[in-house]
Amino acid sequence: MWIKSALFVLAIVGAVGEAAGVRLTAANGTDWTQWGGPHRNFISDATGLASSWPSGGPKRLWTRALGEGHSSILAEGPRLYTMYRPAGLLSYVRRGQEEVVIALDASNGKTVWEFKYPATTDGVDFSQGAGPHSTPLIAGTRIFAASSKRELFAIDKATGKRLWSHDFVKEYQAPTGDRGYSCSPLAYNSTAIVTVGGPNQAAAAFNQETGALVWKAGNIQPAPASPILIDVDGQPQLVVFGGDRIAGMNPSSGETLWTHPHKTDWGLNISTPVWTPADHLLFVSSAYNSGSRALELRQSGGKTVVAEKWFLNRMRVHIGTVIRLGDYLYGSSGDFGPAFLSAVDMKTGRLAWQDRSFSRAQLLYADGKLILLDEDGRLGLATVGSDGLRVLARANVLENVSWTPPTLSGTTLYVRDRKSIAAFDLR
Repeated sequence: MWIKSALFVLAIVGAVGEAAGVRLTAANGTDWTQWGGPHRNFISDATGLASSWPSGGPKRLWTRALGEGHSSILAEGPRLYTMYRPAGLLSYVRRGQEEVVIALDASNGKTVWEFKYPATTDGVDFSQGAGPHSTPLIAGTRIFAASSKRELFAIDKATGKRLWSHDFVKEYQAPTGDRGYSCSPLAYNSTAIVTVGGPNQAAAAFNQETGALVWKAGNIQPAPASPILIDVDGQPQLVVFGGDRIAGMNPSSGETLWTHPHKTDWGLNISTPVWTPADHLLFVSSAYNSGSRALELRQSGGKTVVAEKWFLNRMRVHIGTVIRLGDYLYGSSGDFGPAFLSAVDMKTGRLAWQDRSFSRAQLLYADGKLILLDEDGRLGLATVGSDGLRVLARANVLENVSWTPPTLSGTTLYVRDRKSIAAFDLR
């Protein structure tokens, strides 16, 4: 059934607050070293973007064939990193049985190195698009990448050599799932944190250097979403969006600090929560007969107090990224039919407007502008506010289904669909 098999891979958006001793942003403001970019919230510090494009769209710098997968693109200095599944000559009969972590020359898209590993399609439903689904993490001299088969690899960033790895199914009896693992790793101090699944192991932290297990804990159901780090009145917290609830955990020990229900069909909580420290509001959203919630998190008496401020079932973020600007939050709302760009007043939970200019879209924000890439491969540039969307420019840039959020490094935009990757100059 399409409803159940719709891809749940893109763990969407998280905005993080600064916490003492926690590296929450990239060392270089132009680098994009993790899911969601420098701040893990799809908001870039880049400036100097054009306010309009020629009729044919922004200047294309290069394009090249890649392969299937929905991993987004990392950018650090002269290199790009992402993941894909090779197509192969017989892919129309049976998909390739391996996945690849690839390093590319950012100036021309040429391959620098590849790390390949077996990843069979046995027992996995890729009817809505093949994995890998996870986005890697750059931390120091290492790349941390997660396979669709629930494996975590530490790879030397310069050479592509495997340094250590873990198989969550073999080592920890984690549930295999039926659509492919999608969690994007998160760095906290000297650890890499991922979701795992199973009793007392909702999430786990591994030493970045040695791969040693630092902790595993938590009893919420597994879900596709990727975790974020937030700061609640000076306390660092790991926010994990589980299959039936959302939880705050101590990122140093895995201790569960609080939970709040958020149930959806089949446990498909996909989108990454959005945290705004200014008003202590955490936004969570799902499709599949669910909706959106705003939770206020504050410290009182040494504990985190959770207060639900509102629930809105007319805002259902499926696989798109979400951006909060001021009092309003923007994202594509829709699950089984059309997905309209929607705005929600975070103070009241009121749906302010919906716009049909783009189909199901991924968003990022930089230099006062919203950059949109919809699933039909149409790229847009717009300004947005409480009164609606103003489209400044648009262009068709990809030919195949695109569910991967774009990446902005300086003024260069990187995009991909299920067959290719391309770079555009947005100056």
